[in-house]
Amino acid sequence: MSRNPYVREVPKTSWFFRQPRYMRYMAREVTSFFIGAFSLLLVVGLKRLSEGPEAFQGFLDALRGPWGVLFCLAALVAAVYHSTSWFNVTPQAMPIQRGEEFVPGKMIVGAHYAVWAVVSLIVLFMGI
Repeated sequence: MSRNPYVREVPKTSWFFRQPRYMRYMAREVTSFFIGAFSLLLVVGLKRLSEGPEAFQGFLDALRGPWGVLFCLAALVAAVYHSTSWFNVTPQAMPIQRGEEFVPGKMIVGAHYAVWAVVSLIVLFMGI
């Protein structure tokens, strides 16, 4: 007298379409591909730089083309989405306790955005 346990069917490729929370999670995970591809692009740029001025100029010319600009914009959008979505879940992933109380989530998120703004301004002024 053996009974088979109930096994709920979960689609292997579309499970995250069921809830908006899962969609946001998967969108954040997909952005990592753009970040990785941009990192590889920077490594290729370093390789071209080591090969000489002509090779590096060719690399820069390719980046100035429409596909290069489009890829850089897509990578920027992916990086901003990834950063903001991670900053918003940081209080749940990394709660900070001071004494018996926990630091409010809004303070943690605000601190992340403040540091991001300061670092961005420093990088902006270094580039001018």
